Amino acid sequence: MVKKEVLQKRLKKAQEYLGYLEDIKKRYNKEKFKNDPMVFGSIERFLHLLIEALIDIGNHIISDQNLGEVEFYKDIPRLLYQNNFINEDQKEIFEQITGFRNILVHEYLEIDLDIVYEVLNNNLDDLKSIMREYAKLL
Repeated sequence: MVKKEVLQKRLKKAQEYLGYLEDIKKRYNKEKFKNDPMVFGSIERFLHLLIEALIDIGNHIISDQNLGEVEFYKDIPRLLYQNNFINEDQKEIFEQITGFRNILVHEYLEIDLDIVYEVLNNNLDDLKSIMREYAKLL
């Protein structure tokens, strides 16, 4: 059985990070975003933390339900999909965001701010969709 308190804590933090991102999204256009390191740095970090929370919750579900081995982060969406925790669209989105997380963490010397801005403006609803699936387990 998935430990609800583990999910609740992480979903609460994910919601907090999402709130920060939505607030920043309303306040800054692309030009202001790209010219203010405090803004784009905050967005990068909050996206990273939000994605980490989603990965952590997925990993917890997989471990708790004994759904398989996670060798790489991309295994998490695959295993969740194979076991009907997320749908195929969410699996594909989740795979993409784990790849984006790797860029934020490992390719930090050359982060493309256009891509970060695109994720901020076009993919927050995708992240919310995964969060809603997780919330169903509470």
